[in-house]
Amino acid sequence: MKRVLRCAALLVTIGGAIASAQENHEAAGDPMIGWKIANFVILVVGLGYLIAKTLPQFFRARTESIQKGIAEAQQLKRDAEKRAAEMDARLNALGAEIEKFRVEARAEMEHESARIREETGKQIEKLQRQAEYEIESAGKAARRDLKKYAAELALELAEKRIRSRLDAAAEAGLVDGFIQDLSRPGQGQGSRN
Repeated sequence: MKRVLRCAALLVTIGGAIASAQENHEAAGDPMIGWKIANFVILVVGLGYLIAKTLPQFFRARTESIQKGIAEAQQLKRDAEKRAAEMDARLNALGAEIEKFRVEARAEMEHESARIREETGKQIEKLQRQAEYEIESAGKAARRDLKKYAAELALELAEKRIRSRLDAAAEAGLVDGFIQDLSRPGQGQGSRN
């Protein structure tokens, strides 16, 4: 309805312009002015019809294309914002994960440090026991060597004393006594015990 009214208003305007041009040209004496005006009116009506027929579709298609582009741009914007939000969430989670790894690493290092201290303490105790055992063994060996040396010294000293006190007569008496002890069967053994 609006389109028809617009076309009518356009035709009335064109008709008024043609009428005024015809009056001006008739006064100038141009006999073909009527045909020129009619030709111009036909041209204007034909162009108006083509414009009225094609321009609304063109503008509608162009509007739809623009609206579709806007909708796609808005969708891309929403997608980009969603991806940005996901990346922010990942970054925040990454920060939390890094802190979690730090805490776990710190706890693991403390646990490992405690284990190493305990193991070192055990090794120190083991070395102390081994050192005590070696010291005790070395002490026993030294006491044994000392007793052996003392016994050898005592034997040498006793031998020297006996040799210094023993003369040929005493030695002969000892040998005779020994032989007599051997000649008595069964008594020599009993007298020694």
